[in-house]
Amino acid sequence: MNLCFLIGKIVSDIEFKFIINSKQQAISMFTLKVSENCILKVKAYNELADMCYQKLVKGDVVGIQGSIESKMEIIIENIEYM
Repeated sequence: MNLCFLIGKIVSDIEFKFIINSKQQAISMFTLKVSENCILKVKAYNELADMCYQKLVKGDVVGIQGSIESKMEIIIENIEYM
């Protein structure tokens, strides 16, 4: 498992969905700009997905602790908004 720490600005709307196979699990997705030319896709699941959808908006600056998956997608394990 890998671990990454990022600070960046949310540059897209927060998208919220339920996972098809199970109504119990939710996913929240958005893009994060971490430097002038680097934009990453970020995902959160379950309770973190709910928190992201309710409290974050486009333009917020956040600090993220997570892991990098294939296709350079970041899975959030912890998030702090500033």
